[in-house]
Amino acid sequence: FILQYMSGFGNEHVSEDPRCPGALPEGQNNPQVCPYGLYAEQLSGSAFTCPRPTNKRSWLYRILPSVCHKPFKPLEEGHLTHNWDEVEPDPNQLRWKPFEIPKAPQNKLDFVSGLHTLCGAGEPRGRNGIAVHIFVCNTSMLNRCLYNSDGDFLIVPQQGKLFITTEFGKMLVEPNEICVIQQGMRFSVEVFGETRGYILEVYGAHFELPDLGPIGANGLANPRDFLVPVAWYEDRQVPGGYTVISKYQGKLFAAQQDFSPFNVVAWHGNYTPYKYHLEKFMVINSVAFDHADPSIFTVLTAKSTRPGVALADFVIFPPRWGVANNTFRPPYYHRNCMSEFMGLIKGHYEAKEEGFQPGGASLHSMMTPHGPDADCFEKASKAKLEPERVAEGTMAFMFESSLSLAVTKWGLQTSNCLDKNYYKCWEPLKSHFNP
Repeated sequence: FILQYMSGFGNEHVSEDPRCPGALPEGQNNPQVCPYGLYAEQLSGSAFTCPRPTNKRSWLYRILPSVCHKPFKPLEEGHLTHNWDEVEPDPNQLRWKPFEIPKAPQNKLDFVSGLHTLCGAGEPRGRNGIAVHIFVCNTSMLNRCLYNSDGDFLIVPQQGKLFITTEFGKMLVEPNEICVIQQGMRFSVEVFGETRGYILEVYGAHFELPDLGPIGANGLANPRDFLVPVAWYEDRQVPGGYTVISKYQGKLFAAQQDFSPFNVVAWHGNYTPYKYHLEKFMVINSVAFDHADPSIFTVLTAKSTRPGVALADFVIFPPRWGVANNTFRPPYYHRNCMSEFMGLIKGHYEAKEEGFQPGGASLHSMMTPHGPDADCFEKASKAKLEPERVAEGTMAFMFESSLSLAVTKWGLQTSNCLDKNYYKCWEPLKSHFNP
């Protein structure tokens, strides 16, 4: 099986499994009888009456419709939660050591059982909010799939590859790539050993490419570098039962059916899963003095109802040249009306070379001050300014949100990964004031 993709962000794609040529109906969506005796099913990702630029839907032509399942029953959700009141709010700068991946023989976790909610805000019933999850897993999903009724998953693998089967086809997503599985799309994740990563979930909006404004027509993440899987189906009976898991209003529910849900022979539309390689990002940067704001590193944004304010941005800090004259080049000291959650896929982040490790994370909450540690400040203040490669071999990212994020009990206590000494990295900063 050779993986193939179609390219383009938000494009109107058409795809049919080559084993069934002509499976897509000609000239209409819902004929009286579909080719090959298939069922037509629409998946709507937006209100029917949305303006055309934001209208999202796909038509799926499948062997049996998704409605053929037994009733949903509650499923133990483990460390997945949308209860933001489990513990008292904590405004401190927070940093986590790499999240531990359990060893398979003692504790088998697949992608769903390995979901751990770290922080979030808002709630899915009101269709406005976000959650940040960590996934740690060591085994593949077998005869079970997940779909998220609450919102979209932006998945950032950090260790280990994800082989993801969706209703639209298959994708291989490796560290330094991301994928987005949008609301309602069924998917199953195969892994190849100990696997870890981060998830940004948004409810109430879909991800889109940021507007470029004065940058012009080109730059940042280019639409043609986003890849969409091609149709692939399996006509497979599962007498022992196939489990379809729904994440609904923050809880998990499971339903049984006796066939694979990945039975879509052909599809067309603009509402699809997709993936993107972070190395393709065209970095924009200052070439004279001072900093441009980190918004120039935005890959994808989920807009709020307020113009220019994001429900969530996905921002990366890739390898690039630093050339600014007479400038303190690392990130500056900062207090922000947004919440900043950072993760590290590989390498060493420039402002915190020690302590912030791949597979770990940090959260700088709304208006909580943060910035380079004492070592970084002293080094950068004395450095000879010449063109230099910044972040070579590194990929750090940020989930930035206009919402004030609450941290879960798992994040603060149960995970046992919180770095209690984080605040000490700023303690050696001393006054250089000389009146």
